[in-house]
Parts: sequence; C-alpha cells; structure tokens
Amino acid sequence: MGDWRARDVPVPRTEGSLDMSPARVEADNKRGFIVPIGGAEDKEGTTDILRKFIDVSGGAGSRIVIIPTASKLEDTGRRYEKLFRKLGADEAKALPLASREDAGKDEWLDYIEKADGIFVTGGNQLRLTTILGGTAIAKAIRRANARGVAVGGTSAGAAILSEHMIAFGAEGHTPRAGAVALVPGFGLTNRIMIDQHFRQRDRLGRLLTALAYNPFAVGVGLDEDTAAFIDHTRKLTVVGTGALTIVDASELTHSSIAETKEGRPVCLTNVRLHVLTAGGSFDLETRRASAPEV
Repeated sequence: MGDWRARDVPVPRTEGSLDMSPARVEADNKRGFIVPIGGAEDKEGTTDILRKFIDVSGGAGSRIVIIPTASKLEDTGRRYEKLFRKLGADEAKALPLASREDAGKDEWLDYIEKADGIFVTGGNQLRLTTILGGTAIAKAIRRANARGVAVGGTSAGAAILSEHMIAFGAEGHTPRAGAVALVPGFGLTNRIMIDQHFRQRDRLGRLLTALAYNPFAVGVGLDEDTAAFIDHTRKLTVVGTGALTIVDASELTHSSIAETKEGRPVCLTNVRLHVLTAGGSFDLETRRASAPEV
C-alpha cells in the first residue's frame, strides 16, 4: 500500500458552524457526489454500484476511506478494503472508529483529508450517530464533500448522509402519527430524506410520515442493490437493479400530522410519487423526474 500522508492537502481542522448543515463550497470547488445505497449492493457479479462509486471518486489511483462503525462484525472493514482494491481503487483503508475518542484522533482525520472517496458501511445507524455525531470526523466528512470528495454509504450508511435521518419506524404503506423517529445525520445535504431496503421492508408509510412533519425535503426510498448518485448540480441518477421511489411533498396542500393521535393514519393530499429505475433521474432543484433513455 502507498503512503497516505504523502499527498499534501491543506485543509483546516476548524469549522465555523457546529450544526449539521452542509459545509460551504469554496469558489473554485464543486461538491463531491453523494451516494446513498439501499443496502445489499452486488459485491460478486457486475458490481455496478461500487464500480461507479470508484469512478466518481477519481477512478484508477483513487484512495477510498471506509467507515465500518455501524457494524459490529470485526471483518466488515477488511471485506470492503479487499473489495474496493479488487474493483480498481489504488488504496482502501477502513478506520477503526469504535468510540467518540477514536473519532477525534489526528491519525484518522489525516486519512479523511487525503481521501478521494469515503464509504460508510451498513449496520446500526444509531451506532453511527452516537459514536460519530458532532465529532471532528463528522465535520471532516462534511468539509471533504464540500471540496469534491465523493461520500457514499449503504443501508445504515446511506440513512446518515442527509441532515435528517430516519432512526427507526413502523413498516407498512400507510403513514401513521408517531410511526417514525428522526435524528440528526451527517448533514451532507438537507435536500433529501433517505430510507433504505425500501420495497423489501415495506417502508413507504414511514417515509411519508417523516415528510408529513416537514415537506421541504424530497423523500428518497432506495430498494436493495439500488443507489442514487447525486452530483454537484443536485441531479440524482439511479444505478442498480432495483427501483428508487421519489416522494415529493413540496406541493402538499394538507397534512393532519399535528392533530392526529399516535398510531392513527395521517391524511396527506397532493403528494407526488415517482418510481425510477436504472438510468432514470430526478432534479432536486426543479423537482422534475426523467425516465431512463431507451
């Protein structure tokens, strides 16, 4: 393996804001890709999603940092190290961030600052928030994305990428008051709210419930082996074998969430829904969906 410290990237360790909002993009930079994956991404076949993640991280010669904190399995980080190297990354390093003390160590911050891509594995997203939330590592990830570094995550690692994260909630198609709990995520974007394993775990109702609280964000429901590649123009493109469900509540005319008793169905009117497959896209600025080209 090469020397990660050999690359000179003069990035300051301070951040003007301690909140979970996206870091400011400097004049000469473009925000890096944000890549939430619905979980269970293909690791043995065509591996389209992971190959694409390496491409948007710089392709051959790229350095990928892996954050396996969400997983309790000791070999999760090592498996992704081997996988990313096999798929063409020049270097891949898993950071053993198992405590909040670990998340402030200069050694691991140096890896973040030298990375071309940062990948957060699946597991328990509350392990991610309780161990990494508000730490120097979380702030460094936001700054890295703002200067052009791609940041992706699968399953729990996808959920935490946005400003508002669904921590847990009830399954089912119908939105119900109290059916979802929201906590702060990494804050790479405030444009979307992510839910993963979407079709497989019947999570439309909890995503609708989350949007009933605040319809500003776009709901993004990701099936397994399906990813959203969001570029610096805020265009989302679908990669993978499943579907991506867009729930757009920007023109919501009524939500009964404030008056509905816990556990009861919530009334929502004028919600738009799109189902996109590989090659389909959605513009988060204009809220316009496009079908895949044939």
